[in-house]
Amino acid sequence: MSDNSNQQSETDADIAICGAGPVGLSLAALLVKRGVPAARIALIDAKTVELARQDPRSLALSFGSSQILQAIGAWPLAATAIHQIHVSRRGHFGRTLIQRDEFQLPALGYVTRYGTLVTALAALPALQDVQLLRPLQVTASTEHENRVELQLSDGRALHAKLMVQAEGGVFGAQSDKALQRDYQQVGIVAHVQASAPIAQRAFERFTDQGPLALLPQDDGHGNNYALVWCVRPATANNLLALDDAAFLEALMQAFGGRLGRFTKTTPRNSFPLGLNARPAASARTVAIGNAAQTLHPVAGQGLNLGLRDATVLARMLAADMSSETLLQFTAARQSDRSLTIHLTDVMARIFASAPDGALSQTLLGLSLGLVDVVKPARRLLAQQMMFGRR
Repeated sequence: MSDNSNQQSETDADIAICGAGPVGLSLAALLVKRGVPAARIALIDAKTVELARQDPRSLALSFGSSQILQAIGAWPLAATAIHQIHVSRRGHFGRTLIQRDEFQLPALGYVTRYGTLVTALAALPALQDVQLLRPLQVTASTEHENRVELQLSDGRALHAKLMVQAEGGVFGAQSDKALQRDYQQVGIVAHVQASAPIAQRAFERFTDQGPLALLPQDDGHGNNYALVWCVRPATANNLLALDDAAFLEALMQAFGGRLGRFTKTTPRNSFPLGLNARPAASARTVAIGNAAQTLHPVAGQGLNLGLRDATVLARMLAADMSSETLLQFTAARQSDRSLTIHLTDVMARIFASAPDGALSQTLLGLSLGLVDVVKPARRLLAQQMMFGRR
């Protein structure tokens, strides 16, 4: 990509994208694919390229997301295919198993590293002429009648027709949006190894404090899993203070013995969990991905919803790069966003209120049982998780 932003025009760029993560990079590539000149797109990010490439976080990509990435030339990439998703409750009845064979697909989804994905996206030939401004932050923005002015952390000002906010951050470190909920849960993330892995099967295990997800991530040995364990803050503090052996034993008690024993873990990180969605409308600024809706990680829908945002926005802006299009975009995305937000919110809130725990556990067990035996319900759930609406 080129860092040269000298443009002989009223604005420095047609579109300024704040955030060069997977969603921001995908949006830029989709815009170029649809005919927007790469040199008229500015990508601004606080991280250096090298720091982004070294990010070891795991990402869950739906099959629909792999199709989006394939369309812009960023797929295939190093990823572990998920052939089955096992959803269950620890110590209670109710479970369902969603399998790729039911839908005649090569995979239900994939697990990859953040650094792997951004490296593939940044290397796309279509993006080589994009204005890349990093490491820089947008310190302020001002909307004018025919442009938006972005103040950058190096003192420069960038003028663009439209600004897309694609830098999400984590819950608790964002500006408040119209729909907000603190789940009073903390997500603990790490990579763990198991003694009896089940190839290409992902697990979503509901405990009495929140969901526990284990996603297969092949490290060359076939027994590595990306862990996302959602618990109450006090429990999180206790788990983070344990040594590795004690932490793995606690994980065994919460998850059960389906994968044998957990034998190894990487250092653990944590982040607060909440819902922060429905940003205020603006004439020349639009938010996508986590910047528009930060979700609970249950069902792993955040990034996938963001990639669908990027797909629809690119299609609409390529046809009409006006402020009216931004309003039309918000309306066009309402159905998919609302359904995904509602799905993750309901699943997360089952465990957010201790007094209702027993009833919620019973309802969840009944729901899982119904999903397992009622084919239309299974198909609707799987379709939303794999493809959403775009």
